[in-house]
Amino acid sequence: MAENVIIIGSGPAGLTAALYTARANLNPLLLSGNEFGGQIALTNEVENYPGFPEGITGPELTELMKQQAEKFGARFETDHVSRVDLQKHPFTLETENGAHYEAKSLVIATGASPRRLGVPGEMELTGRGVSYCATCDGFFFRGKQVAVIGGGDSALQEGLFLTRFASQVHIVHRRSELRAQSVLQERARENEKINFVWDSVVQDIRGNGAVNMLNLVNVHTGAKSELPVSGVFVYIGHYPNTELFKGQLDMDDEGYLTVDERLHTKIPGVFAAGEAHDHIFKQAIVAAGFGCMAAMEVEKFLANLEFQGYPVNITNAAR
Repeated sequence: MAENVIIIGSGPAGLTAALYTARANLNPLLLSGNEFGGQIALTNEVENYPGFPEGITGPELTELMKQQAEKFGARFETDHVSRVDLQKHPFTLETENGAHYEAKSLVIATGASPRRLGVPGEMELTGRGVSYCATCDGFFFRGKQVAVIGGGDSALQEGLFLTRFASQVHIVHRRSELRAQSVLQERARENEKINFVWDSVVQDIRGNGAVNMLNLVNVHTGAKSELPVSGVFVYIGHYPNTELFKGQLDMDDEGYLTVDERLHTKIPGVFAAGEAHDHIFKQAIVAAGFGCMAAMEVEKFLANLEFQGYPVNITNAAR
């Protein structure tokens, strides 16, 4: 029997969609993937999520969201979706563990992943000084020196944000010119807390339980140097986790799913929520809001499906 709704992804968007569809008695099934909680689960301290004035860790927050959804009947499976067929209804999904599912509706909450440096120490010290979100973690580096890796808009925007807390922000860029828009470059150059480290790449990140040093290499001379810092913020881009849907759903040039204002994709019954489509805000609270929106649209879609049946022409999205 086909599931009423399957949610792919276990970050704030997917977990909120699970909560809302469960409270609507839709008996949702959430396929969490192999890493429960999404990007926020990598954040050691979350202090900007409403309702937690003392802060909370990312894993704790997502576990509480899961428990709340389970309270109303949401079901969870730790499995990774490896194939989907959206060209016929009900939709079909297959997983790495060999499971096969059918779904009347689908919420894609697969999120996005930060591009990583791929250097020694990065993974081991993620959440212990290595971060991909200054808005999330900047406060913890008050009065300390930090490094921002990158030279685009995000690197400079987040670097400027970090000057509110850090004693000094080192912008480490592999070139001698920035890619960021000129107004951001001007603001960064005028900020006395920002120091530029040109023509350099990170060789490794060091620390004993927490970051305390970057080892750098000059790309032209090969000269090595050390940069003592307590935090490393990596901004060399993100990529949406949407490879699974290529050829079936519309995407922009970066791979983010294309949706309308109510989070409908071009296929009726298929919705997207969170950073699978949002490449602007990238915040847990925003993703949760999108999860709520998608869930409410799922409920409307299933109600119409019961009385009208599935649209014959799948190009006419159920808006």
